Order: sequence, then C-alpha cells, then structure tokens
Amino acid sequence: MSQVHTYERETNGVIIRVTPRFLDAESSPSEHRYVWAYAIEIKNLNDHAVQLMTRHWKISDRNGGLHEVEGEGVVGQTPVIEPGKTFQYSSGAPLTAPSGMMQGKFTFSNGCGEDMYVDIPAFSLDSPYDSSRPN
Repeated sequence: MSQVHTYERETNGVIIRVTPRFLDAESSPSEHRYVWAYAIEIKNLNDHAVQLMTRHWKISDRNGGLHEVEGEGVVGQTPVIEPGKTFQYSSGAPLTAPSGMMQGKFTFSNGCGEDMYVDIPAFSLDSPYDSSRPN
C-alpha cells in the first residue's frame, strides 16, 4: 500500500491542500499508462467571499514531458467560497511515465472586480512502479 501525502500552500488568504493517490486499477504499466486521482481542498481565510474563476496546471513526468492545462473553473464549477468556508473536489491525471509532478495556479475574483492569484503547491505523483522516486 502506498503512503498518502498532503501538500499545502497559502497564498492571498486562501489555503490549497492537495492529496494525490495512485490508481493502480486504472493504470497499465505495460501500456505506459499511469493514473492518479487527487483531492483538492480550498479554504478561504479572507473576510470576504472569493470565486474560483480559472485553473492553470503544469504537469511534468520523469521523462521530461510537460503538459499544461488551462480552463474555466474546476470540474465544471466556478464556486463562490464564503469567509472561513471550504470547497472540495477530486480530479485525475494520467501520465505515460511512472512518476511526475503537478503544480499550478487558481485565479479567483475577490468580489471587488480584481483578480487574485493563488498558488497550488507542487506535489509528487509517485507510483509503485518507479523505484528511483525522484520526487
């Protein structure tokens, strides 16, 4: 059984927590397919509501491959997060290598017409099929 790690970062009064998990049942090492799920928790520490507007991910693998993903919201939503409240969602990422890294940024609207950028902490995507574990 693989160990579970949670990664956390606070930027502009918003905490992002990420917990990745390797999905062995959905992976196929013989076909160079390695799949992870990751759970994201977003907590608003500000004294005003914030709305998640966009996401930008950088996904790299141990072979040097880099893939960037940009889009509106997360999992089809642009949630408004009230002060002191959290929003949680889960998603996934496939790689063609047995390990990699993800990191990124969320853009929030702060309610005053200004964009607010929040860092998503870098986190490891390690599978049991990679004994070198560079991450």
